[in-house]
Amino acid sequence: MEPTLLPGQGLIAIRSRKLRRNQLRVVEHPDRPGFWIVKRLGDHVDHASWMLLADNSSAGQDSRHFGPVDLTESWRVVLKIPQRWM
Repeated sequence: MEPTLLPGQGLIAIRSRKLRRNQLRVVEHPDRPGFWIVKRLGDHVDHASWMLLADNSSAGQDSRHFGPVDLTESWRVVLKIPQRWM
Protein backbone atom coordinates (compact mmCIF):
# COMPACT_ATOMS: atom_id res chain seq x y z
CA MET A 1 0.00 0.00 0.00
CA GLU A 2 2.91 2.34 -0.62
CA PRO A 3 2.92 5.31 -0.39
CA THR A 4 0.04 5.24 2.15
CA LEU A 5 1.66 2.52 4.27
CA LEU A 6 5.35 1.69 4.30
CA PRO A 7 6.79 -1.81 4.77
CA GLY A 8 6.99 -2.58 8.49
CA GLN A 9 4.59 0.19 9.44
CA GLY A 10 1.90 -0.76 11.94
CA LEU A 11 -1.79 0.01 11.96
CA ILE A 12 -4.82 -0.32 14.15
CA ALA A 13 -8.07 -1.55 12.64
CA ILE A 14 -11.54 -2.09 14.06
CA ARG A 15 -14.40 -4.23 12.90
CA SER A 16 -16.86 -1.92 11.21
CA ARG A 17 -19.77 -2.51 8.87
CA LYS A 18 -19.76 1.10 7.63
CA LEU A 19 -18.16 0.88 4.21
CA ARG A 20 -17.21 3.93 2.15
CA ARG A 21 -15.29 4.34 -1.06
CA ASN A 22 -11.56 5.11 -0.51
CA GLN A 23 -11.56 3.62 3.00
CA LEU A 24 -8.55 1.48 3.95
CA ARG A 25 -9.63 -2.05 4.92
CA VAL A 26 -7.86 -5.14 6.21
CA VAL A 27 -9.21 -8.29 4.53
CA GLU A 28 -8.16 -11.89 4.07
CA HIS A 29 -6.70 -12.44 0.61
CA PRO A 30 -9.40 -14.27 -1.42
CA ASP A 31 -6.89 -16.67 -3.02
CA ARG A 32 -4.59 -17.17 -0.01
CA PRO A 33 -6.46 -18.07 3.21
CA GLY A 34 -4.65 -16.85 6.32
CA PHE A 35 -2.84 -14.08 4.40
CA TRP A 36 -4.12 -10.61 5.30
CA ILE A 37 -3.92 -7.60 3.00
CA VAL A 38 -4.65 -3.88 3.29
CA LYS A 39 -6.45 -2.32 0.33
CA ARG A 40 -8.51 0.74 -0.51
CA LEU A 41 -12.24 0.34 -1.24
CA GLY A 42 -13.18 0.96 -4.84
CA ASP A 43 -16.62 0.43 -6.36
CA HIS A 44 -19.50 -1.28 -4.58
CA VAL A 45 -20.53 -4.38 -6.56
CA ASP A 46 -23.43 -5.84 -4.55
CA HIS A 47 -24.66 -6.19 -0.95
CA ALA A 48 -21.32 -7.26 0.59
CA SER A 49 -18.84 -7.27 -2.30
CA TRP A 50 -16.52 -4.43 -3.24
CA MET A 51 -13.64 -3.89 -5.62
CA LEU A 52 -10.36 -3.45 -3.74
CA LEU A 53 -7.64 -1.17 -5.07
CA ALA A 54 -3.90 -1.08 -4.49
CA ASP A 55 -2.41 2.40 -4.07
CA ASN A 56 0.54 1.29 -6.21
CA SER A 57 -1.03 -0.91 -8.90
CA SER A 58 2.36 -1.82 -10.41
CA ALA A 59 3.60 -3.34 -7.13
CA GLY A 60 0.57 -5.14 -5.72
CA GLN A 61 -2.46 -7.22 -6.52
CA ASP A 62 -5.99 -5.95 -6.21
CA SER A 63 -9.47 -6.75 -7.53
CA ARG A 64 -8.19 -6.48 -11.10
CA HIS A 65 -6.39 -9.75 -10.32
CA PHE A 66 -8.82 -11.57 -8.00
CA GLY A 67 -12.20 -9.88 -8.57
CA PRO A 68 -14.66 -8.37 -6.08
CA VAL A 69 -14.27 -9.35 -2.41
CA ASP A 70 -16.90 -10.03 0.25
CA LEU A 71 -16.19 -7.56 3.07
CA THR A 72 -18.41 -9.15 5.70
CA GLU A 73 -15.24 -10.12 7.61
CA SER A 74 -13.11 -6.99 7.25
CA TRP A 75 -11.63 -4.31 9.45
CA ARG A 76 -11.42 -0.55 8.91
CA VAL A 77 -8.01 1.03 9.40
CA VAL A 78 -8.42 3.80 11.98
CA LEU A 79 -4.79 4.61 12.81
CA LYS A 80 -1.47 4.35 11.01
CA ILE A 81 1.39 3.92 13.47
CA PRO A 82 4.53 5.86 12.53
CA GLN A 83 7.30 3.57 11.32
CA ARG A 84 9.74 5.03 13.87
CA TRP A 85 7.57 3.60 16.68
CA MET A 86 7.76 0.07 15.34
